[in-house]
Amino acid sequence: MRISSLRLQLLAWVVLPLAGLATVNLWTSHGNALATADLVTDRMLVGSARAIAEQVAMDDGVLYATIPPAALEMFDTGDRDRVYYRVETAGGQLLTGYPDLPKATQRDSIEASYRDHRLRLLTLSQAVIGAGADSPIKVTVGVTLAGHDAMVKRLWLNAFAQQLALVAIAGLFVLLGLRRGLAPLIRLRDAVRSPSRSELEPVEVPGAQSEIRPLIDALNAYMQRVRAQMAAQRRFIANAAHQLRTPLALLSTQASYALRETAADQRQEALVALQASSGRLARLAEQLLTLSRAEPGSRRPRADRIDLTEAARQVLETHAPRAIERNIDLGLEEAGPVPVIGDGTMLREMIVNLVDNALRYSNPGGSVTVKLAAVGSEAQLTVTDDGPGIAPEEREHVFERFYRIAGASEEGSGLGLAIVREVIENAGGSVALGDAAGGGLKVEVRLPLERASIS
Repeated sequence: MRISSLRLQLLAWVVLPLAGLATVNLWTSHGNALATADLVTDRMLVGSARAIAEQVAMDDGVLYATIPPAALEMFDTGDRDRVYYRVETAGGQLLTGYPDLPKATQRDSIEASYRDHRLRLLTLSQAVIGAGADSPIKVTVGVTLAGHDAMVKRLWLNAFAQQLALVAIAGLFVLLGLRRGLAPLIRLRDAVRSPSRSELEPVEVPGAQSEIRPLIDALNAYMQRVRAQMAAQRRFIANAAHQLRTPLALLSTQASYALRETAADQRQEALVALQASSGRLARLAEQLLTLSRAEPGSRRPRADRIDLTEAARQVLETHAPRAIERNIDLGLEEAGPVPVIGDGTMLREMIVNLVDNALRYSNPGGSVTVKLAAVGSEAQLTVTDDGPGIAPEEREHVFERFYRIAGASEEGSGLGLAIVREVIENAGGSVALGDAAGGGLKVEVRLPLERASIS
């Protein structure tokens, strides 16, 4: 199951590993508790066996073994353990105790079953003065494991309680730390969601950590881009409304004039003018739509493989009737395919606007030439005409939307070169204006070549 809360994720990353370590520690603590209980029980067995052995003595040549009460009472821990013992000579003769009690080694304690009980047993050898061949005697003491097991349980529960308290305290401090550490994020959320924010002004979060500061900077940079796009859209809508108002008013006037005119020839003239105005309005609407699609973020990025030579040939074929009508020599100079990667529709629209502008401003009987070449790692598209050209101080302004040169004889929307720049910049290229060799305007476009064609 995926945890969607950052606080819970961080808490889990801290507490779960700590709980895992505590579990390992508890396992080792159980082993330590068992070793401690074994050691304590063995020490008590040794003490009891020694106390019994010290009471064995010779009396008139006979060995006597007396069991002191202290030797048995030392096992009285409240767990109702039972103590078994046996004292025998070196030859195996029983002096006192339980004859069937299992034997233990003389160095280590053992555990064995006796009378349906688990016992821990230990055997101690001790010399007796004057005992002769019966010396040393052997004292075996065994005790049930109730006290032993109770000691293991107490030691392990103490360790468990300590580990549990450690994990709980660590979790509490982590929660407190997360609450304090995530406070800037909460303030950032509240600042972004605040009802008082009517504009996309930058967000400031005092006391933000260095890890959160890049997020705030990125958010502010994003809002700045959104503000710029919104401002551009507002300007575009205002300009578009202004530009559409005049041709629409002209259409209305021409239509009214055609309706009022009774003479056939004058009505025909009014209808022809109305048709021309409708065409210009349709072209303006088409360019507005193209410019909107050319803006960054308005379309999903595309990576089509486009041959600029073929695209230019198709555009020139489409514009050939217009060139013939105005007696303009429309030519294409190319030396083969010029492949680029980009949005094919917008790149073709870029060529359309360049050729359309060139034909529009060229004098009748003039020439328009489109030249394509691959130079190094760049594709070069050059469109030249023999029109009036553009003064150097105006060349940067003509790329602005709806900008028209004062005194221009040809009617236009002022969007053609704006569309060209948007398309070229989105494709990672550049555009420059210059003077044609024989007078007129030269537009030079540079775009990155397809890498496969470079190699």
